[in-house]
Amino acid sequence: MEMTGAEILVRCLQEEKIEHLFGYPGGAVLYIYDEIFKQDKVKHILVRHEQAAVHAADAYSRSSKKTGVCIVTSGPGLTNAVTGIATAYMDSIPMVIISGQVPTHAIGLDAFQECDTVGITRPCVKHNFLVKDVKDLATTVKKAFHIAQTGRPGPVLIDVPKDVTRDRCKFEYPASVSMRSYNPVVKGHSGQIKKAVQMILSAERPMVYTGGGVILANASEELNEFVDLLGYPCTNTLMGLGAYRASDKKFLGMPGMHGTYECNMAMQHCDVLVAIGARFDDRVIGNPKHFAQNPRKIIHVDVDPSSISKRVKVDTPIVGDVKEVLQELLAQLKDALAAGAKPQAKHLDAWWKQIEDWRKLDCLAYKDSTELIKPQSVVEAVWRLTKGDAFVTSDVGQHQMWAAQYYRFDKPRRWINSGGLGTMGVGLPYAMGVKFANPDAEVVCITGEASIQMNIQELSTCQQYRVPVKVVNLNNRYLGMVRQWQEIEYGSRYSESYMDSLPDFVKLAESYGHVGMRIDKPADVEPALKEAFGLKDRLVFLDFITDQTENVWPMVQAGKGLTEMLLGSEDL
Repeated sequence: MEMTGAEILVRCLQEEKIEHLFGYPGGAVLYIYDEIFKQDKVKHILVRHEQAAVHAADAYSRSSKKTGVCIVTSGPGLTNAVTGIATAYMDSIPMVIISGQVPTHAIGLDAFQECDTVGITRPCVKHNFLVKDVKDLATTVKKAFHIAQTGRPGPVLIDVPKDVTRDRCKFEYPASVSMRSYNPVVKGHSGQIKKAVQMILSAERPMVYTGGGVILANASEELNEFVDLLGYPCTNTLMGLGAYRASDKKFLGMPGMHGTYECNMAMQHCDVLVAIGARFDDRVIGNPKHFAQNPRKIIHVDVDPSSISKRVKVDTPIVGDVKEVLQELLAQLKDALAAGAKPQAKHLDAWWKQIEDWRKLDCLAYKDSTELIKPQSVVEAVWRLTKGDAFVTSDVGQHQMWAAQYYRFDKPRRWINSGGLGTMGVGLPYAMGVKFANPDAEVVCITGEASIQMNIQELSTCQQYRVPVKVVNLNNRYLGMVRQWQEIEYGSRYSESYMDSLPDFVKLAESYGHVGMRIDKPADVEPALKEAFGLKDRLVFLDFITDQTENVWPMVQAGKGLTEMLLGSEDL
């Protein structure tokens, strides 16, 4: 039976068991939207801006182990989506983007709403396709999902000209695809793993450093077993929070620019560093020259060979799927322990004593107030009231760092934020994507008054689809992180960082049909949150008027080393 390209595309999504499709219609994709209308297996979510469609699909993927899918039209539809695509690319999120294109005969003729989609997106996708023949469509979709989900995951774009969606051919969806040029390594090298085991057991000051790769590989269970078996200290990067449980004493907090004192000191002074699914990025290790000052052996496990020794030279590289490598590492480790090998107990005790001395500094302590709401106390209240079990999305800035520092994540895929690109405006569309993927879960968006306004129109989407997320707005009337840098690095010259003429967020939320609350007294923080969480079927926008002078501590300034931390304003 022959089908149109539009029918084929929708059938392919059904074959991939896609339940939600985030998008915004336009001329180039109308045949596809007509087919979406005729079926009910794939539910379309109409956003209010294409950027939000990509962000929502991104968060849907991050929170569910599924591949997010979105659809945009040609020209401005695609260019509006680029920020979302680049955000997913930087954080290695598996996602498929379908973009409409002008008819094949009009490509290159500056047709209405034409742009070079393949050229524009090439630097920020794992791969992209332009489909010129309807006969290639089904195979291309299969390839797109395969590439997005395997190896180091990432966004894959399929650009579909309008005439291809109208043309007809026989439909057959391939059960699998193989590409000669694309064969990511899955199994780690046994010899390298054996070397790693010997290095791990001989360590006197070990440190386990893990990133988002552990979460993407669904290897949290293996990581917890590995760390517990050895009793070694562990850290999760911003992207890896929840991979190892934050409630355990072996967890030293987050590393890097706004990491804990004990974690950064342990990262710098360890003698064996086991890096798993992390990439030694600039926000984690600071200045690579400073990091390299202390001699240490480094084991690096990553699915992407190009990430290994990219910023920091490593001693034992292991390329492979993090879950598979950890499983073999555990098996070899257990064999070695059964044969009588042991961790260096005496040295380990001394190492833990040193770590506990660093920990006594209590670098995350802050001065509470009865007059002004401290943003840290709001995050801690959210953590207490949700019992640490909520999905938390954030935008980018001070509130993001406070959420990462004070909401203690014990489970993977509960912390949804933009790490690599640092994209403001993601929080609300992220919360929507998470709620569609996890309809029974509590979803909290921790944001700031600057970030939330970048995609605030999605309050309309939340009303249309009854998405009852809770928005916690830490409102300090500043571009907080910009103001903090200006205070520290630019002589307190607050150039364009004050947010003047803010809306009344309560009235704005109510105008969209939601519940709005303004909280300006510390005593009202917990009661307001309790009331909001009690309104299970409503979106509640909580506008917390917070202390304007509060900064994120500790802080490693750009160009400085991990141990050159500012612990508070007294260090300035």
